[in-house]
Amino acid sequence: MKHHTYDLRGWVRFCAAAVCFALPAVIAPPSNPARAGGVLEERKLPMKFNWVACEPNCRGWVSAVGVVTADSPKDFDEFARGRDLGGATVVLDSSGGSVNDAIALGRHFRQLGVLTTVGTSVRTRGAHGDHGNIRPEAYCESMCVFLLLSGKARYVPDQAHVRVHQIWMGDRADDAKAASYTAQDLMIVERDVGRLAKYTFDMGGSGDLLALSLSVPPWEDLHELTPAELRLTNVVTTDQSVDVLPQAQTTVPVAAMPKAVHDRFVSSTAESDAQPARSTKTAEAAVPTVNASSTTPAK
Repeated sequence: MKHHTYDLRGWVRFCAAAVCFALPAVIAPPSNPARAGGVLEERKLPMKFNWVACEPNCRGWVSAVGVVTADSPKDFDEFARGRDLGGATVVLDSSGGSVNDAIALGRHFRQLGVLTTVGTSVRTRGAHGDHGNIRPEAYCESMCVFLLLSGKARYVPDQAHVRVHQIWMGDRADDAKAASYTAQDLMIVERDVGRLAKYTFDMGGSGDLLALSLSVPPWEDLHELTPAELRLTNVVTTDQSVDVLPQAQTTVPVAAMPKAVHDRFVSSTAESDAQPARSTKTAEAAVPTVNASSTTPAK
């Protein structure tokens, strides 16, 4: 049977056409991935999980950075083995990814009763050793928004960017208007939309999230949720960082620290020869291409 990939795009108005409800399952690899200093951005590589300690100030948290792929649920299971992650905080920085795999991962997060937020984990070097810290300047896009939704408590700092978009077939997202589609394509898309809708309501999200999400096609930029929309959609449940990072309010700075003071937790895959996340022949959520001056990631 032929498999397809889709592409998830910004969500701002509700789309009446059935095809607009098509929600894919994995992120399509960018045709011209953005690189900084020759290194592919970590949030566009396959998702990696790390435990960040911040004792004695707080319990610590899980750093989840990258694209959700078919391997992500299994990778998280391996990461969680032997760790007590019940009620832990998951800090997200992701360009999105596979719809069905993100749903599976999000349900696992909810079973653990995790708390969620958006940020990048950094290591602060001090006189008494290294300490974990969180920078609020981060991105949670596409299916990452639904991972964020899996937290029992959810906080988004003002400096973070939470952006949504419609799902499309990843192998045809570059020129979606010119591509052709079959009845089988539409069936897969609508099936995954239904799965995502059920998941959204199970996690406590509102129909407004689906309405905003499913209205921006592949040829438009992602839609960044405003503070009002974050509350309307139930993506956030609190305006206080201490609700998701108990006793760690000092670890969420208002502005980024000088670069010399901290290092980002980078996985071994983030080398100059790193490859973007691969499609796994399922519905995909590829991020749209915009002009080079924009901060929106490349597709």
